[in-house]
Amino acid sequence: MPRIIDLSKPIRFNAEDPWFMRVKIKHKPHKAARWLIRFLGLPFRLFPKDFVGWADDTIKHMGVHATTHLDAPWHYYPTVAGQPAKTIDEIPLEWCYGDGVVIDMTHKADFEVITLQDIQENLQKMGVRLQAGMIVLIRTGRDKFNGTKQFADVGTGMSKEATEWLIDQGIKVMGIDQWGWDLPMRYMIQKAKESGNRDLFWQAHLVGREKEYCHIEQLVNLGTLPPTGFKVCVFPLKIVGASAAPARVVAILNE
Repeated sequence: MPRIIDLSKPIRFNAEDPWFMRVKIKHKPHKAARWLIRFLGLPFRLFPKDFVGWADDTIKHMGVHATTHLDAPWHYYPTVAGQPAKTIDEIPLEWCYGDGVVIDMTHKADFEVITLQDIQENLQKMGVRLQAGMIVLIRTGRDKFNGTKQFADVGTGMSKEATEWLIDQGIKVMGIDQWGWDLPMRYMIQKAKESGNRDLFWQAHLVGREKEYCHIEQLVNLGTLPPTGFKVCVFPLKIVGASAAPARVVAILNE
């Protein structure tokens, strides 16, 4: 039997999350449904014996980037190489299932960018040759901060060159186990203001203006996976016109 490893964070309210990514869910008790059925016309005396109703839940607030999610090309820019960028409902499902590769970047310090050399050296060390259609997962170890106030403000981040190179190898979907694909946002803003360099902000995301790809953010449990020898499923919710969607990302290992 295959072993399935969940790479997705729980979807729940967490007061420690930044205000712009907090999830709010209303959990409705079983008894609330009794009054709905009565309102629809069924007398209480005709309710099934010991009927208590049914549980129900409403997501009152959740941004599409608030939890483990897949970013669509539309998130990065309105066009890719001059053509309309795909929204999340337009992503081919074939992109979302493939052989997985974990690249270990846990040695990279906070705010130290992941370079093309870092990626190539790790692959060479593992003896892995990338093939088109693989799903590449970058392990930083920052998922240990998931659910804490520090989560959005710590971590490394992919460089423009490393992102471009992965796309050029035929990788359409890649992912990371920290808050974002780039260096932490507040750090990027600070460095851009200090230097006056407009190329410092969001350099890896903006690769998507010229090269089509998707990335997964806020993965967990990459440390439980081998470097290779597993499949990855990352099927996003089919939200029409959206820039991203929550996804239940899993790894499948044949043991």
